[in-house]
This record gives sequence, structure tokens and C-alpha cells, in this order.
Amino acid sequence: MTSRGPEKRVRKAPAERRHEIVATAARVGLTEGLECVTLRRVADELGVRPGLVGHYFPAADALVAEAFTSATMAELDGLLPEPPVEGDGPTPAGVLRRFFTLISGTEFDDVSRLWLNARHLSRYRPVLREHVVAQERLWCRRFERVITDGTAAGEFSCPDPRAAAARVLVAIDGASTYINTSAEHRAEPIAAMPRTVAEAELGLPPGALGPV
Repeated sequence: MTSRGPEKRVRKAPAERRHEIVATAARVGLTEGLECVTLRRVADELGVRPGLVGHYFPAADALVAEAFTSATMAELDGLLPEPPVEGDGPTPAGVLRRFFTLISGTEFDDVSRLWLNARHLSRYRPVLREHVVAQERLWCRRFERVITDGTAAGEFSCPDPRAAAARVLVAIDGASTYINTSAEHRAEPIAAMPRTVAEAELGLPPGALGPV
């Protein structure tokens, strides 16, 4: 009977390892807050030495910033995905109805808390602030595109899609500041405010972007 020695650890490709580190940091940031994203904590989650994480991210602030971007990009792609190349996707109004239905639930509560957390910390962390601003701009461009497409198709009446997108996102952010309060304080009319602002901005009747 032969004995087996300890299994040899498989060395991962640098890109794969880096992605694994960022994904783990994003998960910690989402569930516990960005303050909990440290090189040691991420290393413990992955079962590796802190020096390995430090090899890819010598400064913890860079890892925190990338963790925020990773989580918020996943949110953006889930809520406002890029339209398919073939153009066979839902109408712009359908895209926004789905969007407001999703954000009215609890599935994205953790990422709403992450935005609140990141905006607070970005006052003291310049690297994180750059990532927050970049994500804000990306969100605005994605939302603006939906409004522009809907206006061109005659679904919306909006003379300035960029300004409308900015105002709707401000309404969403305003409602999200209540994410840490009790559920009853987040009920109507606060929960419906972003949708009603969007309907007004797009020349739609009340309830037009409500769930079907």
C-alpha cells in the first residue's frame, strides 16, 4: 500500500489570481463594508498568505477601489445591460420598467449600501474617489443612452437626455440614503420617488414605468 503525500498546490495564472482576489474583496465589501477589505482579510478568505495578495495590490486602497468597481459594474450590467447588437431586446420603456421593478426589491440592498459606504470613504481615499466618479459617469452614460433611444423611438419626450439621466440618478441616490433605515420608512412615497421623477422627466403619465 503506497502512501500519498500532500497535494501540490496548483499555481494560478496571474490574471485568474487577480480576478479571484478582486471578486473576494468585492464580496467582503458588499456584505460587511469596504472598511473590512484588507489584504489579510482577503488572504484569509482565499486561504493564501497576505504577501500573495500584496503582490497584486501593494496598497490596500487600490484593492478597495477595484472591489467597489467590480461590485458596482455587476450591478450596472444586471440592472441596465448593454442593448444587444441585433437590436432584438426590450424597448427602452421596457428596459426602464424592468429597472425600476428590480431596484424596488431587496436584491440590490447590499450594493446600495456599498455606494453609500464608498461615497463616505471617498472623502478620505483619493483612489476610491476616482473609481466612484468613474462609475457615476458610466451609470449616467448608460442611462442617457436608454433615454436617447426611447426619445428617438417616440416612446419618451425628453429634450435633454443627459440632464434627465443625471436628475433620475440623483433621485435614486437620494432614496438609497434610507437603505439602512427600517423597511416602513423606505416604503411609499420614498421607494416610488425615482420612478415618478423618471416618468416626469420623460413626459410619461404616472405609473407608466411601474411593474406590469
